[in-house]
Amino acid sequence: MMSNKDKTLRLILGDQLNIHHSWFKTVDKSVTYVLMEIRSETDYANHHIQKVVGFFAAMRNFAKELQKQKHQVLYIHLNDKNNQQRFDKNCASLIEQYNFAKFEYQLPDEYRLDKHLKSFVKNLKIPSSVYDTEHFYTSRNELNELFAGKKSYLMETFYRYMRKKNSVLVDDEDKPLNGKWNFDESNRQKLPKKHKPIAPLLFSNNVSEIEKEIVQSKIKTIGTVNSEDFIWPVNRLQSLKLLDFFVEHCLPLFGTFQDAMAPNEWSLYHSRLSFSLNIKLLSPKEVVNKAIEAHFNNPEEIAYHQLEGFVRQIIGWREYMRGIYWLKMPEYNKLNFFNYKAKLPDWFWTGNTKMSCLKNAISQSLDYAYAHHIQRLMITGNFALLAGIHPDEVDQWYLGIYIDAIEWVEITNTRGMSQFADGGIVATKPYVSSAAYIHKMSSYCEGCHYNHAQKTGEKACPFNSLYWNFYNKHEDKLANNPRIGMMYNVWRKMSPDARASILEQADYYLKNINEL
Repeated sequence: MMSNKDKTLRLILGDQLNIHHSWFKTVDKSVTYVLMEIRSETDYANHHIQKVVGFFAAMRNFAKELQKQKHQVLYIHLNDKNNQQRFDKNCASLIEQYNFAKFEYQLPDEYRLDKHLKSFVKNLKIPSSVYDTEHFYTSRNELNELFAGKKSYLMETFYRYMRKKNSVLVDDEDKPLNGKWNFDESNRQKLPKKHKPIAPLLFSNNVSEIEKEIVQSKIKTIGTVNSEDFIWPVNRLQSLKLLDFFVEHCLPLFGTFQDAMAPNEWSLYHSRLSFSLNIKLLSPKEVVNKAIEAHFNNPEEIAYHQLEGFVRQIIGWREYMRGIYWLKMPEYNKLNFFNYKAKLPDWFWTGNTKMSCLKNAISQSLDYAYAHHIQRLMITGNFALLAGIHPDEVDQWYLGIYIDAIEWVEITNTRGMSQFADGGIVATKPYVSSAAYIHKMSSYCEGCHYNHAQKTGEKACPFNSLYWNFYNKHEDKLANNPRIGMMYNVWRKMSPDARASILEQADYYLKNINEL
């Protein structure tokens, strides 16, 4: 008979749904796993309804899978009577109720939860242990070790290190296949006018019971959901199907059109695997290996530049962002390089703006809890940076609206890459553009209320005057940046009257930002 001293409680967080974790290799009756739906997780940001539903559905399915494999599982539902709505309180209650002799958990990916659980175990009267999630290619501190003693953290340096370390797309001498590390210049094409992208693979999950519970709890959410036909993968089998679909149908054109944007084309050739990856239904290694295998099995169908662009996103960018997060938190979430103070325009929550690009990108985000990286960087993020929005505002919006947004990957992309609020830790320059870039990479400008070619006047695209206003306002901080000195040369060559008109136009737009 099992004694109390053998009994262990193991906590599984909502983004730790890795069925291949070593925890689950053997069935041990002395071990009980707990998953919980709690208000501290639903309420720390104003989340998209699809994000909350997606997490809960995936967690419930994971608990069922563990039970099917004969593991002991406790599952605390959102509206359970004894749910104390916090990890520490629920775990303390269970330890007392069931006389657990040991508590174990996996390393959280978010700083706030890492701190929360460290504080909890510090005060526990029973022994505790913490385990790696066995998900990432890198350890938390690997990027820090790689760049020890250096002032900058170039992603390209990290990416090459990752390729060599993991023997990904390199030859026997650790040189890159096809002679180059990066084929990004092949991946910047606009979608041709008559080109119709493949219809995305969507699932049909009935999550109406979960939605009902969320509504009953009066949890504040944004966006919409069709709870009888939920389109996101909520288990490993669906995630693997989405991976197969991407590799077969989307990877052949992924790289070419990964920066393209078009009205009513929300998915294009993107994998949309980020949700499954970030909650660990899929591992980055199996995703990368599957894509590489597909290329080598059919190199005529899947060109090398399509593959390299995708591999870079997973093995380079994703792991790099996590490394920066653990290197720079908790100070990172307070960085505000430009000392911005403005609030987000009201239409960021509705999509009701006359600017076609923003209307499309925001409406799509509200409808699907998803936008691809260029929509996030060069439409919504670009506007927020040009408009002087406080990084806290931008951060909370991105963290809430996207189904794949977990702080470790969201905040570094938002404050770093998108808003340059970190002053250049992640990006070597601010990613801003006028309407010219948006017109070049999308068909959003066609039929827009504003004219993408005009800098001033009633129909002038706001991106144009705000772009020059941004450079003018921050000359003291940016003029010496070697990557953008050329823009100041262009600005200075304009006549004083032209510059004054542009700045006046920008001022008008900023003062009337909710009417744009």
